[in-house]
Amino acid sequence: MTMIKWFLLAALSAAIAVPFTRPVIAGEFADVLDTPALKSDLAVQSTLTGLTLAGERLVAVGQRGHILYSDDAGQHWQQAQVPVSSDLVAVHFPSPSQGWAVGHDGVVLHSSDAGQTWSRQLDGRQIGPIMLDYYQQQLAGQPDNADLQARVSDAQRMVEEGADKPFLDVWFESDQVGYIIGAFNLIFRTDDGGSHWTPLLERTDNPSALNLYALRPVGGDLFIVGEQGLVMKLDRASGRFNATPTAYNGSFFGITGKPGATLVFGLRGNVFRSIDSGASWTRIDLDLPLSITASSITADGRIVLVSQAGHVLVSVDDGASFQIQPHSALAPVAAAQVAVGGALVLAGTRGLRQLPLE
Repeated sequence: MTMIKWFLLAALSAAIAVPFTRPVIAGEFADVLDTPALKSDLAVQSTLTGLTLAGERLVAVGQRGHILYSDDAGQHWQQAQVPVSSDLVAVHFPSPSQGWAVGHDGVVLHSSDAGQTWSRQLDGRQIGPIMLDYYQQQLAGQPDNADLQARVSDAQRMVEEGADKPFLDVWFESDQVGYIIGAFNLIFRTDDGGSHWTPLLERTDNPSALNLYALRPVGGDLFIVGEQGLVMKLDRASGRFNATPTAYNGSFFGITGKPGATLVFGLRGNVFRSIDSGASWTRIDLDLPLSITASSITADGRIVLVSQAGHVLVSVDDGASFQIQPHSALAPVAAAQVAVGGALVLAGTRGLRQLPLE
């Protein structure tokens, strides 16, 4: 598999390259999809790759199924009850109580109590059969459709390969309607809070099945970014995600912005900005040749970007320019979130930490 994100370290990459089992004792194996995450006092210092707000509560997710939450802006953390020990990548709460987390082994988790406890809604063992059933039904009505024939073939292959495809981002527009995306153009939608999922692979301008890394709205628009400069925007009338090219063909890792200003960011400090809902893009010069891996927005509207090394850049002009904030003790960052009160909370290879924003 190609690189998913820089911060998916060897421990996370191994979850893709090897079967989804983990040794418990010599001669005995346990499926991580059926093994609850272990409680550990060191979880707050482990690799964490996703971070969000559930109302005023911070929720972080990461390796071995670790999910933590904080009610004091990131000063103290508690570990949630999680039914799997798969590595988790992303988390989103559309409301203070209802949230979803996704990660390796095709896992999708749901919480209805603001992140304290979680249940499994979907995993990689179900993805292939769901896709196969859906596309076989579509093909039955259009037996000569070559694209649907290829979708059925791909679904059959996924059934045979098992639970080895990760989901890399999740976003819900309400407690009922949401999307999950991942490797090799995986994209599903739910209209009933995750009880059922519908594949949308045929509704993306992604013929090469590039990895999809991030899914986020800006204003009234919903964007997806991925490998090789892939940027797509949802056409709500047709339900398709249409490509909106930039001048960059490297990976984009994230999306941020405000109504009237959309930014996509990724490898080697590449940030592109659109002020016309993605119709055209302008490169923003950060003067920092490091990948941008995280973003957040302050209560007063400043846009914050964070580099893979932990540099914090802040814009006060809706993303037209950025200034690097002076601070020491840089450390790799995978996710960022401005907490209630204004502190910037960062998640990465060294766990969770809090920084003041000037």
